[in-house]
Amino acid sequence: MMDKILTLLDGSHYSQSVCHHTAWIAQKLNAGVEALHVLGRREGTASSDLSGALHLGARSALLQELSLLDEQRSRLAQARGHAILEDAQTILAQDGVAVVNLRMRKGDLLDAVREVESDIRAITIGKRGEGSEFAAGHLGSNLERIVRATKVPVFVASREFRPISRVLVAYDGSASARIAIERMSTSPVFKDLDICVVCIGQDVARAQQTAQDAVATLRRANITASPRGASGEPEEVLGKLVSDEGFDLLVMGAYGHSRIRSLIIGSTTTAMIQTVKVPVLLYR
Repeated sequence: MMDKILTLLDGSHYSQSVCHHTAWIAQKLNAGVEALHVLGRREGTASSDLSGALHLGARSALLQELSLLDEQRSRLAQARGHAILEDAQTILAQDGVAVVNLRMRKGDLLDAVREVESDIRAITIGKRGEGSEFAAGHLGSNLERIVRATKVPVFVASREFRPISRVLVAYDGSASARIAIERMSTSPVFKDLDICVVCIGQDVARAQQTAQDAVATLRRANITASPRGASGEPEEVLGKLVSDEGFDLLVMGAYGHSRIRSLIIGSTTTAMIQTVKVPVLLYR
């Protein structure tokens, strides 16, 4: 059975980049793509009654107009969803993806993802959703929910697509970080990329050795990698490395035993993904 990548599309400014990044991954894995757009519960169906207690004859015209407007919003939401998926199919096909399945569902995003999760290898999603122009300092709420709930890797696309050649791996020796290294060592995605594994800790020499242990696993799989130890606040160190040294992708374990955990999953969530301008790949 062909591997499949699930890409989540909402028509935001990130959607085109999500498609290009998805195509890049799909070609590396020789995988097909499931493109999913989810209509909210109110978008996909017309309400049976928007009027509340308005049942008197004098208000019947208003009730009818409200009902018609509701039905029109529902039709427009569905038409928009189809257009988003058709645009995605065009981009993916132009980028060389041969197999693209389009899905539109009504209801909750996580329920829609659970329908197909057993058949997918990874999820791609934009850093922010439809309100990205008005909420530049916040991650999309759906992104946080997906990262918390799913068991497959989540690729969080940046706003602009650019070819990926240099990868920075934030490694702390935790279970999810070790899984990330193991998965990377067996994945065709990383075979021709230049990888740096950085461990951040108070004892830089010890951090360097921890990073070296991870690099050894990658090198045994014939993946080019180098270790680095560093000290400081993780979001500051990682952000500076990405911007100063031109990394194109940041890889992290979604859970850890260091402060990196709180950046992604804890109550403050978002700091690291917000800080860097490149995509972030999260492993469970």
